Amino acid sequence: MIIRSVAVRQGRRALFASAISPWCQRALLSSESTTTSATTTTAAATQSQSSSASLPQQSPLGLPSSSPSPAAAARLANGRPAWGASARDAPDTTAEDYVLLSKLKRKTGKLGAIVEKRYNHAALLQNPPAPKDITLELLLANQTQIGHNTSLWNPANGRYIHGVRAGVHIIALEQTAAHLRRAARVVEEIALRGGLILFVGTRPGQVEIVVRAAELAGGCHLFTKWMAGGITNRDEVLQRSPIRLVNELDEPWETTAKKGFPETDRKTGTVTDEEVDRRLSAHLQKRRPLLPDLVVVLNPVENMVLLHECELATVPTIGIIDTDADPSRVTYAIPANDDSLRSVGVIAGVLGRAGELGQKRRRKMAAQGKVLWKTPADVKEDIIEDEATVGRSGKKNKYSRWIMEGGAIF
Repeated sequence: MIIRSVAVRQGRRALFASAISPWCQRALLSSESTTTSATTTTAAATQSQSSSASLPQQSPLGLPSSSPSPAAAARLANGRPAWGASARDAPDTTAEDYVLLSKLKRKTGKLGAIVEKRYNHAALLQNPPAPKDITLELLLANQTQIGHNTSLWNPANGRYIHGVRAGVHIIALEQTAAHLRRAARVVEEIALRGGLILFVGTRPGQVEIVVRAAELAGGCHLFTKWMAGGITNRDEVLQRSPIRLVNELDEPWETTAKKGFPETDRKTGTVTDEEVDRRLSAHLQKRRPLLPDLVVVLNPVENMVLLHECELATVPTIGIIDTDADPSRVTYAIPANDDSLRSVGVIAGVLGRAGELGQKRRRKMAAQGKVLWKTPADVKEDIIEDEATVGRSGKKNKYSRWIMEGGAIF
C-alpha cells in the first residue's frame, strides 16, 4: 500500500527527471517564459494603439487637444520624436494646450465678483474730486468726521458737532459738506476774476498736498513757517519778490506784447522797445509787493499770526476748523478733521479743483474778448498816460493799447 502510493505520487516526476537533465529544464523554461511575455507585450501594445486611435488625445492639462502638426507627424513617421520631446514621450502639444488654456481664461475670466473702485491714497493728489463730487460717503471714507477729545473742544464749535463717541467729538458730515461747497465756490469766483490765492500748510506731510492744490488753482503755496510781517510789513519783508505783467491769457509781456508789431511801427514811433522795457522795469521796481486775494489755511491752530495779519489787511481766509479751533478766526470755516492727512488732502484737492475750474472759465471768456477786471490805476498813470508813450503823429503806442485791453498785475 505504501509502495504503490509512492510510485503513483513520484513516478512521473522521477521519469521526467531521468529523461531531461536539470540544465535542459532551465533552458526550456526560460525560452517559454520569454516567448509568452513577448507575445503578451505585443498584444497589449496592439490593443493600446487601437484604443488610442479610437479615443481623442488628452493634453497634459486634461483638455482635449487636436492632432499634431504636419511637421510633428512627419518626424514621428520617420521614427524621430517631435521637437522638444524625447523618443519615449508623447507628441508635444504645448502650443495647443496654451491656445486652449487662453480660450478657457477668456470664457471664465469674467466670473466672480466685480470690484468697481478701490481706495488709493495717491488718487487724492493726482486726481482730486471736483466740488460736484462731494458726498457724505467721500467725507466719511477720509476721516473728516473725527474730532478731538471732549475736554479739548471749543464751545464755539457746538453747532458743528454731531455727537460723542468713546470720548471723542464727532463732526456732522452735513455741515462739512455744506461749508466745503461754499468755500469751493469762493475759490472758483476769485480765480475767475484773476485773484491771487495762497495755500498754507505747515504740518509734516502736507507739502505735497499744498503744492498740488496751488498747482491746480494757479496760485502760490507755503509749507514752511510763516514769516511775521509778510502782509502787514510786506514792503520790507517781500521787497525782493519778483512781479510780472501779464495779459488776460496769462501771457507775459516779454513774449506777447511785442509779437506782431511791424518793423515800420517801431522805427516811426518815438518810443523804442528798450525805452518801454526800461519804463516797465522801473514801474515794477517801485511797485509795492502784492497782497493775496485769498488765503487757504489747512492748519489754522499753528498759523494764528498769519490769520491775524489777514484780519488787519482785510484779506479773506478759508480754514479747516477742528473741534479745538476757533472758527471766528477765519472768514470761511470748514468744520473737519485737520489732523488726518487724508482729510486735509481731500479738502485741499476739492479747493484746488475749484480754482482750476475758475481759471478755465476765465481763459475761455478772455478768448471771447470778455475780461472781468480793469487795468490797475497806477499802471495807467506810469505807462499808458505818460507823454513818452505818444508818437509824433499824436497816436498812442500799441503797447499802451495792449496794456489797457488786457493787462493786469499778478
